Amino acid sequence: MSPASDPHWWKRTTVYQIYPRSFADSNGDGIGDLRGVLGKLDYLQSLGVETLWLSPFFQSPQADFGYDISDYKAISPDYGTLADCNELIKKVHARGMKLVFDMVLNHTSDQHPWFLSSRSSSLNNKRDWYLWRDGRQPHGKSPPNNWRSMLGGSGWHYDANTGQWYFASFLANQPDLNYRNPEVKQAMLGIVSHWLDAGADGLRLDIFNALFKDASFADNPFSCRPVPTESNPHGFFQKHIHTIDHPDTIAFALELRAVVDRYHSPERFLVGEVFGDAAMLKRYCGDAAQGLHLVFLFESLRAHASGPEIRALISEFEASFPAPYTPTYVYGNHDRPRLALRIRNHEEKAKLLAAIQLTVRGVPFIYYGEEIGMENHDIPLHEGLDPVAARFRLIPQFLVRWLRRRGVLLNRDECRSPMQWTAGPNAGFAAPSAKPWLPIHPNHLRINVATQSERPDSLLNCYRALLALRRELPALQAGALEWIEISGMPRSLVAFRRTIANAVPGVDVFLNFSSRACALDLSAQSGRTLFSSRDASRIAAPREYQLAPHEAVILFGEALQSSQ
Repeated sequence: MSPASDPHWWKRTTVYQIYPRSFADSNGDGIGDLRGVLGKLDYLQSLGVETLWLSPFFQSPQADFGYDISDYKAISPDYGTLADCNELIKKVHARGMKLVFDMVLNHTSDQHPWFLSSRSSSLNNKRDWYLWRDGRQPHGKSPPNNWRSMLGGSGWHYDANTGQWYFASFLANQPDLNYRNPEVKQAMLGIVSHWLDAGADGLRLDIFNALFKDASFADNPFSCRPVPTESNPHGFFQKHIHTIDHPDTIAFALELRAVVDRYHSPERFLVGEVFGDAAMLKRYCGDAAQGLHLVFLFESLRAHASGPEIRALISEFEASFPAPYTPTYVYGNHDRPRLALRIRNHEEKAKLLAAIQLTVRGVPFIYYGEEIGMENHDIPLHEGLDPVAARFRLIPQFLVRWLRRRGVLLNRDECRSPMQWTAGPNAGFAAPSAKPWLPIHPNHLRINVATQSERPDSLLNCYRALLALRRELPALQAGALEWIEISGMPRSLVAFRRTIANAVPGVDVFLNFSSRACALDLSAQSGRTLFSSRDASRIAAPREYQLAPHEAVILFGEALQSSQ
């Protein structure tokens, strides 16, 4: 099937990630909530995004701020009520938009009734719902094997009450479920169906690659790698072959897809948080694209405003995820440093990278505040609320900064600071009398939605214009991508064409990643319209154009506009 004829809406959409706790506070308690999101739907629709992904808002003790769920079918009072959730689903759909929920399948909170029962006795009927094992050494006081958590250190935790150990891939208060127990699998698939029945249009799957562990419980082999990366999850001097990317997890992706495919009008989709090289990531999508619909391609988290680097990134994604597969482009999320850090708060570079994300073939994921250039808030580890910060609180600050520059956050509070709506008190996130759950970034006086809305050449208005173009031009939603080769073209210039059937001559994108101007001969583009990232304008394309430093231009014609 060609991209032009592909009917799947999720391949054409644009996704905006909301961290509800930090988006908008409706009741003055300093915590963002579902009614806060409801109050910002006008903004989100005017921005032009089509699908909203909300980080978890289910019942939780909030030890990991929602990623530790104690009741999958209830809403945390911090965020509102089930009625608020149902109203959000209804009003998002009434606007022609979609809603994606964050689903944590790998583990529960240690306060979930399942785990409380499991922990109560080795004879409890929920005991086998989690991974319990006898320890090694005399009296079982050493962990059952050498399996490490994703944060380093042993993933095993001793329970004095029953004298056994349980395994947790992440934090100790997030025990892993045992997917080799058929009851567990059916219970979790039932929860998936519950929220799809309620109207969720898709699910983002948290650490999906850790679901199944090897039944042998054999030690993981040694590795020379000290730290995992996006392209290689092995690290902490261990190859995690028995705990990550198990063949049974990949097989489960197909089983989960079969459940989701029962839903139509609209079709639903799954996007997985998985790590590894392109070949491994593609396995989660299935040999015939019958697995997860999408996987995050986290290599784009490292994207810098460099022509050769961006061209190599697009080429890699195009080669690894050709149609009918669809790549994803993501620059930030609730666990990683914000894009502004990588580009040193350079607004024109931010526009350039936005132009890439919204014109290449693939699904873009925009992290809240990215559209105004929100920056990391430098919060010391000892002041962090993030449980990861507490775990690493003794790490020297110079090492924290070094890791941050390489895309690793030891305090995820830094990228979760409240959304900056205005230059007023609490940045408009909460009432002036409220105390926000995290401190407001002091730069909200100049970086905020209200201020940028008034400035025609702002980053926010560039995002709005690009998202409008993407909705207007079918080639940007579903077209094939081919490189434009120009004789003598500098390495800093990236140029490609998006084409779709019955729409000639296509949409041409030129991106100048240099600090120098670049001349373009557009004599062959007569009669076409040009969009510039510099001022979000649309003008008749001249015969010659001087591409400014860090400028993106998009050329399109009447054939495309009339093909909608």
